[in-house]
Amino acid sequence: MSIQHTAEKAKAASKLMAAVDTETKNEALRKIAEALEANKDEITAANKEDLDRAENENLARPLLKRLKFDSDKIAGVCRGLRSLAGLEDPVGKTLASTELDIGLELYKTACPLGVVGVIFESRPDALVQISSLCLKSGNGVLLKGGSEAAKTNRILADIISRVSEQSGLPAGWLGLLETREDVSAMLGLENSVDLIVPRGSNEFVQFIMNNTNIPVLGHADGICHVYVDRQADLEMAARIAVDSKCQYPAVCNAMETLLVHEDIATQFLPLAKKGLDEYGCKLKGCEKTREIISCEPANEQDWQTEYLDYELSIRVVSRLEDAIDHINKYGSGHTDAIVSSDEPAARKFLSLVDSADVFWNASTRFSDGFRYGLGAEVGISTNKIHARGPVGLEGLLIYKWLLIGSGQTAGEYASGDKQFKHTPLGKNCPL
Repeated sequence: MSIQHTAEKAKAASKLMAAVDTETKNEALRKIAEALEANKDEITAANKEDLDRAENENLARPLLKRLKFDSDKIAGVCRGLRSLAGLEDPVGKTLASTELDIGLELYKTACPLGVVGVIFESRPDALVQISSLCLKSGNGVLLKGGSEAAKTNRILADIISRVSEQSGLPAGWLGLLETREDVSAMLGLENSVDLIVPRGSNEFVQFIMNNTNIPVLGHADGICHVYVDRQADLEMAARIAVDSKCQYPAVCNAMETLLVHEDIATQFLPLAKKGLDEYGCKLKGCEKTREIISCEPANEQDWQTEYLDYELSIRVVSRLEDAIDHINKYGSGHTDAIVSSDEPAARKFLSLVDSADVFWNASTRFSDGFRYGLGAEVGISTNKIHARGPVGLEGLLIYKWLLIGSGQTAGEYASGDKQFKHTPLGKNCPL
């Protein structure tokens, strides 16, 4: 089947998806979770084939970690599916309502985007998360995962398609792309695809943007920072820094650069190093950092690097403003955190750091759709369109205007015979 035909089927199915009732969607999500658990052995066997092939091809260690889809990962995505089934259905939700005149009411209501094309890394769990979010939000979806996960992605897509269609969803709402040529073909299908979500490097996102007329929701690099302020609780700061870097370093919300105020650097850096050393984390530091702890020298390129591994660059700064400037210059607009007991300093940081997610006294690892209560995420948006940060259900919706009248004509208002009231109604659409 050609990609054009696959996309056209998804487009046709998306028209029907928009009208699927809440319980049908929720039951499909629950049934998918049951099917994944029931087929756990087949899924992990397919994943082992992918892992063995990737190891033979010398895939980088961080990418191998992402590729692994074992029993724990399956259990995790199934929890996510059931959590998503328990969330309120966003489709049809009234966002605003206005009485234009007596008997003439205007409603702004949430509706699906249509067909979403998602190009994602070699993470099979991402396929489940993305497809389930599109299901709940009433969208069709075209999925292209990393080639390293080809067998795992294929069995997952087959299970999700089969079970969801048996549960009452329209056939063809989910399509799987498997080659680079498929992606190139999808970029030209602006009549069938409504949004593209590329997850990957800045260069990759830019390539997609430059080669399609379809709107793109960009998920760029995750160059995340933790800034330890001069009035930080040092024990807390060390816990947050170690968790941000080492809890799971192969993901986009892991810290890549640690910024430390010079007033507490002498006390804090040895404490942080002790925790980071327990994970074997390789440290690179500025000149001031290397005067305090033993580490390799950091250079300009390090401030711009997403390591995705147990590797971290450290810089000592003189002022809060220097930390903010560093983040806004070198960061990717993903997630950045301040650790401080000084509320005015924290407020300044939260206001001036230009990122999708900005935290106070919390690990950068909280930047996640599931942790935000979004059910899961289709990706992280670091650009400024209709969705920013972890993109869950709401990011996969747009809106439409519904006008309910009682025979009014525009001419009556143009002539002055009738006047608009424009009174907020504060009620849900009755349809």
